[in-house]
Amino acid sequence: MTSNNKKLLSLLGLKWNPFLSDVPTEALYRRKDVASFIWRVENLVMDGGITCVTGHPGYGKSVALRLIAEQLGGLRDVTVARVDRPQSGLGDFYRELGELFSVPLRVSNRYGGFQELRKKWRQHIDSTLFRPVLLIDEAQAMQTVTLSELRLLLADEFDSRRILTVVLGGDMRLAERLKDIDLLPLDRRIRSRLVLTALPDEEMRKMLEHALTAAGNKQLMTPAVMETIVAHSAGNPSTMMNTADELLARAIATERSQIDEKLFFEMYEIPKPKSPKGPTPGRRS
Repeated sequence: MTSNNKKLLSLLGLKWNPFLSDVPTEALYRRKDVASFIWRVENLVMDGGITCVTGHPGYGKSVALRLIAEQLGGLRDVTVARVDRPQSGLGDFYRELGELFSVPLRVSNRYGGFQELRKKWRQHIDSTLFRPVLLIDEAQAMQTVTLSELRLLLADEFDSRRILTVVLGGDMRLAERLKDIDLLPLDRRIRSRLVLTALPDEEMRKMLEHALTAAGNKQLMTPAVMETIVAHSAGNPSTMMNTADELLARAIATERSQIDEKLFFEMYEIPKPKSPKGPTPGRRS
């Protein structure tokens, strides 16, 4: 354990740094729109198909995919796999699918790999009634030919049946790419979409409070500094957490037990606003 971690526990009473991206999945805040989307994806496991999560950087796409993986991974007999290198060419994409689903593939025989994967998925459906799930983050980096191949892989019985559930996650470039004429057949088969946008201040504050409570110290920040951080984050959760993490580091360095507005103004060298002074009651000006 590093000295910083020891200080987190002893000085601030935290189980972990609540502002980092690698907090335990159970500590992640479930936004209403994300919770609703997860419910739709969970139901889609019975029928298969494609879903899509898009949003500008920092709006919570990766968090949404972590929550989806956690939720589906907890279901009995549901197989969840994740593509780690979406930018791969078609040959490497097949290699990765073969490893993910334990199917021996020969790149020189792509047709054979196509059939073996689909055979494996059909067998899984016959024994469990559930479709395997494939999660692909940073899907905007996928090649057009790979995205088109993915659409063909999951379609069965003249496209009347889906033998795989796919969750595509990417920034807004993915949404723009799907409008391309070569990817319109894929776009038209997306059954559910989640577009992450800037959050209102009230939702941002709830997210910050949840992070502190889950980490073990709800009183780490004063209400005033929380309002200040939220106001300076413009609805972007990543910006908010980065700001809070910088303040936490300063609090540790200066051995403070609480983060307040004074620390915020010191950190960013912002003059603290003064209260307006009017004429003293009872006196003539």
